[in-house]
Amino acid sequence: MAENYAVNHYVAEFWNCITNVMFVALASSGLHSAFKYRQAKRVIAYYAAMSFVGFGSLLFHATLKYETQLLDELPMMYLATLALYSVIEIDKKTKFGIKVPIALAAGMLGITLIYIFWIPNPVFHQIAFALTVMSTVAVSYKRESEMQLSNRTKRILRRQLYSGVLGMLGGFFVWNLDNIFCQQLRTYRTKLSSPLDILLQLHGWWHILTAYGCMSLLLWVHFLRIARLGHDNLFTIKRRLRVLPYVTIATPKKLE
Repeated sequence: MAENYAVNHYVAEFWNCITNVMFVALASSGLHSAFKYRQAKRVIAYYAAMSFVGFGSLLFHATLKYETQLLDELPMMYLATLALYSVIEIDKKTKFGIKVPIALAAGMLGITLIYIFWIPNPVFHQIAFALTVMSTVAVSYKRESEMQLSNRTKRILRRQLYSGVLGMLGGFFVWNLDNIFCQQLRTYRTKLSSPLDILLQLHGWWHILTAYGCMSLLLWVHFLRIARLGHDNLFTIKRRLRVLPYVTIATPKKLE
């Protein structure tokens, strides 16, 4: 955990606050692409939700208040739920009508109320979030296995899936290291001093790694839907400034 008000008198955990900019930057890259190519509202919704995750976490680490802690934690589940809905209703026309959104909304409302009023334990939130993410990955993988995809499309999808899983697992690993070796890390950061101490701000690295993992999984879901609609030969995934991935039109020489 970070030292409170060590860098700035107005921001409780400076580096944990700043590193959430990665969520917003990556989500903004996805939003720009979604609007530019007139993607479905559900695509716009989950990129917007990802940016809200970043803003919520930023507010929490800036203030360390309970209200902003909820803004840090709950939007993560809502984002995963939006992605889950997107792969359940992957076709252009919805198959289940209003039943799926009502069921998912009711589930999230139930989890939210339980977390706030009955089981305000972070472990409950972590389990609920993990189950939602695993459900999204499982349904996405099933959808992908049902489709006849070109080798090019398979490579694009696999790259995003593997990057997403590695990012999330890597973030979870450093987050646990930060929790287990909290006192030792604080001692080492004091010895290093600024700016080298940022290398040991493991909670900040958790934000960066999970932001990339989250974005990669969203791009997997996004490109999977593009493939489902039969447009995958027209699109590819590139990077702005080599760090911000986004869906864009493929150049003719890269098409199969």
